Amino acid sequence: MRAELVFVGTELLLGEILNTNAQYLSQMLARHGIDVYFQTTVGDNMGRLTATLQQAVERADVVITTGGLGPTLDDLTREAVSAVLNRPLREDPRLISVLEDYFAQRGIAMTDNNRRQAQVPEGGEPLDNPVGTAPGLWLDAGHVVVVCLPGPPRELIPIFEEQVLPRLRARRGDGPGGGALRLHSRVLKVVGLPEASVEDRLLDLLAAQRDPTMALYARRGEIHIRLATKAATAQEAESRFAPVEKEMAQRLGHHLFGADGDLLEAVVGDELARRGLTLAVAESCTGGLVGHRITNVPGSSAYFLLGLTTYSNQAKEELLGVPAAVLAEHGAVSAETAVAMAEGARRRAGSHVSVAITGIAGPGGGTPAKPVGTVYLAAAGGPEPLVRRLALRGTREDIKERSATNALALLREYVLAHWG
Repeated sequence: MRAELVFVGTELLLGEILNTNAQYLSQMLARHGIDVYFQTTVGDNMGRLTATLQQAVERADVVITTGGLGPTLDDLTREAVSAVLNRPLREDPRLISVLEDYFAQRGIAMTDNNRRQAQVPEGGEPLDNPVGTAPGLWLDAGHVVVVCLPGPPRELIPIFEEQVLPRLRARRGDGPGGGALRLHSRVLKVVGLPEASVEDRLLDLLAAQRDPTMALYARRGEIHIRLATKAATAQEAESRFAPVEKEMAQRLGHHLFGADGDLLEAVVGDELARRGLTLAVAESCTGGLVGHRITNVPGSSAYFLLGLTTYSNQAKEELLGVPAAVLAEHGAVSAETAVAMAEGARRRAGSHVSVAITGIAGPGGGTPAKPVGTVYLAAAGGPEPLVRRLALRGTREDIKERSATNALALLREYVLAHWG
């Protein structure tokens, strides 16, 4: 079943409202085996809206609209659907009664323009709105079903889940126990490699992909690999994912740290806890972000002992014991300072292992030798410290976020290398 989504509202085009309905509906339809081929956002303009809907009903099995069902003159969805499907609008007496009761219970006079919300295209079925005044609409035109939903998510979600999904499943022919093909996905998570390197290691798999399909995308300093297949059961989908996931794990090694809902900070915490290791963190340019992410994980007190944000050179010297000579000779942003910070944090906390970050998050402070985005990471506690230099791009927030992610990745790599 092919679906097309049409989001109605000039406020969406202007960016005044974030269109969370797009993500929600796409996720829900995919979960139930319905393919979303197109999404369109159109303003409150009758000509553009009817043109958009005309194209949608010609190429989709189900068209779902959101917004434009209210009582005002710029709420045009009902009229546009009526025009495109050549179904005249009729006032529904039951909906008039529902509206009158709604306003009477609140002690508010119902204005005449609210009657527009009781208009239904001929042959259409109103979908009750338990939260607001604008009912949804279900209209079966034979070759296509048009579903109209109110825009506010608190109204849209219950109507969609309780009234629309059961109808779509019935139209598709799902039996009482399901059994129809549904989209199943698995997201593998990689850190410490750029997207191009991940693709290079998997190039032949990506080029030959059929079922499951594969796609790469970058997120939060990580690279995610989405595997997807259509299957009647989760077990059937797993049988297709397993061999591909095993092959990818062999090629990506320790860079593959988890899947689906796994968080890097939680995976690192599990590695520490399993080995009985304790941790200290020293941060400069990230301002405590690594410590924040680690302590967001329940149970982190079992391994996290200390986090210090030492922004100034004086703090690095006094709290971490970074030698003044190191700062003078190499600078605060250097491999030598990063190592001294990591070793100082470990000594101060008495921890088994530590990780440190120092860098230039920008937008100012860069030099030709050390431009904005230059970051040094260090881990200590094993026979030798591990140091890494990053050359990052992006906003200040981007650089901080990616620095923290890379520090967690470095820490995990160090623990795996020295504690097995």
